[in-house]
Amino acid sequence: MKLAIGFLCFAAVLSSIAHEVYVGEDGTADGNGSRKNPFATLGQARDSIRAGRKSGAIKGGEKITVYIGPGTYSITESFKLTKEDGGSEGAPVVYKALERGKARLCGGVRLKPDSFKPVNDESVLKRLDPSVRSRILVCDVSPLAPAGGFPKLKIAYKGAPQSPLLYVDHRPMTIARWPNLEAAEGNWVGFSNVIDTGIADPDNPDPAKRKAHPGAFVFEDARPQRWDIDSGVWLFGYWTHDWSDEVIKISSYDRDTKTIHLAAPHHYGIKGKTWGRKERRFYALNLLEELDAPGEWYLDRKTNRLYFYPGDGFESARIILTTLTKPMVECVGTRHVEFQGLELEYGHAIGFVLKQVDHIDIRGCVVANFAGGGISLIGENCSVQSCDVFNAGRTGIWVNGGNRATLTKAGNRIENNHVHDFGLYQRTYAAGISLQGCGQIMRNNRIHDAPHSAVLYSGNEHLLEYNEVFRVVMETGDAGAFYTGRDWTTQGNVLRYNYVHHLGGGDENHVNTMGFYFDDCDCGDEVTGNIFFRAGRAIMIGGGREHPVVNNLIVDCPIGLHIDARGMKWDRWNNPAEPSWMLEKKAEKLNYKQPPWSDHYPRLARIMEDSPREPLYNPIRNNVFVDCRNEICNFDKEVMGLMDKFEIENNLAVFTASAEKIPLKDGVPGFTTLNGSNDAPIDLGFRDAEQGDFNLCAHARLLKLAPQFKEIPFNKIGLYRDKFRGTLPDSSPASISSQP
Repeated sequence: MKLAIGFLCFAAVLSSIAHEVYVGEDGTADGNGSRKNPFATLGQARDSIRAGRKSGAIKGGEKITVYIGPGTYSITESFKLTKEDGGSEGAPVVYKALERGKARLCGGVRLKPDSFKPVNDESVLKRLDPSVRSRILVCDVSPLAPAGGFPKLKIAYKGAPQSPLLYVDHRPMTIARWPNLEAAEGNWVGFSNVIDTGIADPDNPDPAKRKAHPGAFVFEDARPQRWDIDSGVWLFGYWTHDWSDEVIKISSYDRDTKTIHLAAPHHYGIKGKTWGRKERRFYALNLLEELDAPGEWYLDRKTNRLYFYPGDGFESARIILTTLTKPMVECVGTRHVEFQGLELEYGHAIGFVLKQVDHIDIRGCVVANFAGGGISLIGENCSVQSCDVFNAGRTGIWVNGGNRATLTKAGNRIENNHVHDFGLYQRTYAAGISLQGCGQIMRNNRIHDAPHSAVLYSGNEHLLEYNEVFRVVMETGDAGAFYTGRDWTTQGNVLRYNYVHHLGGGDENHVNTMGFYFDDCDCGDEVTGNIFFRAGRAIMIGGGREHPVVNNLIVDCPIGLHIDARGMKWDRWNNPAEPSWMLEKKAEKLNYKQPPWSDHYPRLARIMEDSPREPLYNPIRNNVFVDCRNEICNFDKEVMGLMDKFEIENNLAVFTASAEKIPLKDGVPGFTTLNGSNDAPIDLGFRDAEQGDFNLCAHARLLKLAPQFKEIPFNKIGLYRDKFRGTLPDSSPASISSQP
């Protein structure tokens, strides 16, 4: 017994042995990694650990901590970790800021304000608006240009333009554009008269038009007459759909007919088969002639001259031009490594790229101002916790892992992160958080301020809970804050206790913004205990099945719940000519009729014998709809014809201060309706519904009116404080803005 106790004590001592390495801003190439004589770079620290392990100076099972001192560290190449750089269970390798938030990795070069000079080139001044000529400054960035010069912009692209990009005081500056960003007349201009959609026409006598080709349209405004088309003008447009953006160069402009000819085809054509608003929209960018607002800039890629319209405080501003075009941190095959308290900022690619990793933890880090996105993770048992990710050109955090074929869960955890201002360059399908694979956990995140979706997911057995989402889908349509679709096999996902509010888009006449959007016959998502406030169509089930909608609170949304039967109406439902559909084929690839799939999803295994085109098994129970003025339930006629197959019970619909008839279709069962009036409004007992506080007061009337409704744990939703996250941002939506 004494021997056993002694052995345990000895093991505890061994497990506490730690090897420390230091990196400092004042480090040198010949530093030894001690606190007094630190290394200058992370690469030196990594290499010293490799050498120490090989020599035996660092023993197996030894904890290793690399402390990075306060300062800014220039990153010119990816910091790479491989299989040999990992730790082990109980003994990870930790890269940690000595002082949280003060160790900054920078993928750009700082430009001094006094390197910007007034413009004296007459040929340039003539192209500028006379009212701003004295305000525009120019900087010669030739020393920063790579061999061969800065790359030319592509004829057409999605996402960020070619490098570099300009940042001032931690915020991305705007490439010179028209209309100006946040202009009084709006950020966009529109057109509806299309000369050539660019869609392939196999019967056209012109061989060039038998395949997809560049489109052309009439633009009535005379503004393009000011532009030097030969120098290059690009248009960012929603050319056909409000969920498909692309930047395309102008090939020519006809002044007489006011026709703009594009230089490349768009995938869907120009105003091909538009769903939604008929007028299409765009803005022009990369124009010296439109450099006319503070914060705008233009790079002449032939002369390497950077022109900038500075704002207030420029004399003391921190100006960064991005130079890093590769991931800042890259881990491949690495295990048991932690990054803690670091700030990664500026790059034309992405902050973290993690591939085939296990037990990699990113905690309390800031990842900001990366044109390619924040964090990309493929692995298992990893976490991104209490991080701030913002000003991302594409997705904030992208996660994949697990095995869908065997339904083995990855166990990756994305928790307590503040993700905002993403999709800056790729405006659609670049979410705050994206989940794929099997068994990811997404919990207690705050996601806001973006043009398109906050959360995109596919795959199986994900848990999405306690997240707060607001001010997303702000410029797009037919889009959801949470979105998945066009797949029977994305089963077993649970969305519970999320708070979705203040979404963009949608109005009383055309509501095309959704809180939860289960598109194109998607199946198998559990929707329980969520709160939707001013969120367009709160829940949209687009033809799919097995979406239990239980105990949700839907407040001040024009449409509460939408279910349609598109599978019964659309020929492309399972059509070989529509490869993106082929729902049965997708299921067959996963052997869905055999275990483990048939055990987990027995109804899916029998779907082809069970009226597969009908949106069945969507129980609607114990939900509360408050002041949903257009429709409580937006069901199409095919769904109404299936009411005898639906389970709808114990739901409550309330107009708190209106005696108007509650908009519930005749024939929809399972609802109790209740009207208040202006003189006698119904108080359901929320602490402050108008301000978005849906905690219930003691003895709330709601629980008496709907006794089956279970109180939602509103206080547990959103960010929380832990040892990796300090002060929380204000929880009021009106007060939260982009944070440096």
